[in-house]
Amino acid sequence: MKNIANSTTRKPLAPEEKWESLTLANNFIFYKVMRHHPDACRHLIEILLGIKIDRIEMSNEESVFIDYDSHGIRLDVFVRGSDRIFDIEIQCTDTKDLAERSRYYQGVMDVDTLKSGQKYREMKTSHVIFICMEDIFKNELPICTFENICTEDGKTKLNDRAYKHFFIAKNCAKLKGDGEINEFFDFLTSNRTCGNFTSNLESFVNDAKHNTQWRMQYMTWERQRAYDHDAGFEEGAQANAIGSARNLLRMNLLTPEQISQAVSLPLEQVLALKEELAAEVSCEKTER
Repeated sequence: MKNIANSTTRKPLAPEEKWESLTLANNFIFYKVMRHHPDACRHLIEILLGIKIDRIEMSNEESVFIDYDSHGIRLDVFVRGSDRIFDIEIQCTDTKDLAERSRYYQGVMDVDTLKSGQKYREMKTSHVIFICMEDIFKNELPICTFENICTEDGKTKLNDRAYKHFFIAKNCAKLKGDGEINEFFDFLTSNRTCGNFTSNLESFVNDAKHNTQWRMQYMTWERQRAYDHDAGFEEGAQANAIGSARNLLRMNLLTPEQISQAVSLPLEQVLALKEELAAEVSCEKTER
């Protein structure tokens, strides 16, 4: 008989295979489509927030920086309107830091748009928009909008015109009777088109995947992410092994040779740790 566990284990996709399978629900593709199709980005913001935008202006510079010294990659789309500013991003996983990131984005937007000499009341209304593939708040709501409100009475608004919007894709896809917003989230979660807007988005996604420069950029990013993951895993395993070795040395129940075998560290490293611990104990006695 075949081993069922082994037969169902899937080999991770190579970057090239991932590229071919990408949809708009991927943050890299979402960024490229929205940034390079401003009218689609404007229309999406309009249907999400239920507003009309007379015009939009994309930020001048790309936010994608891929190099071996970077600590991450920004894929948010910064958009200016005549009286509002927007930052929109799709989030595929719950990184546990979206609240802090929304705060950071709002600060960056304000600094970027308030010119020297302008009064604070001239600041534009700002909207940070996260489209989340996971229900990060676990409250089953399709949309969570935040603004600053007095905690003492729970109703007095600060009226600083700074808003943070979190759209939970799978919950929004279940909405009925909301026209294009329902169609968009159904497309996002199932890749099924319905109506002109999602058909256009599908076309933009296909065009993006045929862009050789973007493909190479994605490959570089994916390989760097894999490298960082492996390096982080090895670093974590090394740290755990060292911690275990130190604990075993303190217990003084095993020889350095036995500890070396138990935690998979070179004997020389275990002996060095033993000397470090002896020096620490000596210092503690001296201080007393």
